[in-house]
Amino acid sequence: MDPDIAIVLGVIFLALAVPSLLSSFSESRPPRAAMVLIVLAGGAIYWAITKRPGGYTLDEIPGAFVHVVGMVIH
Repeated sequence: MDPDIAIVLGVIFLALAVPSLLSSFSESRPPRAAMVLIVLAGGAIYWAITKRPGGYTLDEIPGAFVHVVGMVIH
């Protein structure tokens, strides 16, 4: 798996966890789905950072999104 794909999936999982977490807390439910998404996001981001030489900076993440979208479209 390409580290760019992993970092993009991790960021997407993290973005999906935020509304789930807020919904769980507002309805006084345990945030199970949010915690699963956070663990998946953390694992994907950690894997991507360790597999890419030099890791990622915040400036490189939009480029990773463009790269992954380009791979999907092409």
